[in-house]
Amino acid sequence: MAPGHQTRASSPSYVPSVKLVAWTLLTGALLVSGALHEVRPPQPSTDQALSSPAVPAVAPTAAAAKGPAVEPLRPAPPLRLRIPVIGVDAPMSSLDLDASGALLPPPADNPRLVGWYGGGTSPGSVGTAVTTGHVDLPTGGPGVFYGLGSVAKGNTVEIDRADGRTAVFTVDAVEVYDKERFPDDKVYGGSDRAELRVITCGGGYTKSTGYRSNVVVYASLAAVR
Repeated sequence: MAPGHQTRASSPSYVPSVKLVAWTLLTGALLVSGALHEVRPPQPSTDQALSSPAVPAVAPTAAAAKGPAVEPLRPAPPLRLRIPVIGVDAPMSSLDLDASGALLPPPADNPRLVGWYGGGTSPGSVGTAVTTGHVDLPTGGPGVFYGLGSVAKGNTVEIDRADGRTAVFTVDAVEVYDKERFPDDKVYGGSDRAELRVITCGGGYTKSTGYRSNVVVYASLAAVR
């Protein structure tokens, strides 16, 4: 972790290390290289963005104004993530930090695996949980989040947890950010509610730079089963 940052999975004020941010922005070859670039992955439309054009550093979701829809859960590891609208039903694996403090990406040899930052918030618990996955792969073929850009407000993301509970999130917004201007605090900032970020790569693509942007889904806990 970067100096001055602590990893506290249950803390509502937790903000991921700048090393985590750097990983998301800079490791294009690990998350984004693939053989589908003639057919660009779906990209969010502008009407899926956060409604306010002037978004504060830690952006409130649609649920924020109404208060939490459901009581957040105690921390527990996630096991499986589903996004029914795009046919995702994938196992999850905790992502660790490397020796430099950067978050290791999901393994490229398992295109259907979703990673989550195990040193941060557990999905369904108070705070901002961070999940990520490949959009496509160097070996060719789609990754688990190839269709993430077609997710829309009101769609659901379900996460099965090791405690036997399923956290059901409602999508509040889907946005695309240029990697050079990625809004760290807005995406990773802490929350006093149970929130989720689902991240992959998108935007324009060149062989020299990889994908130029990140697709980010903002979601908030809406139900527990």
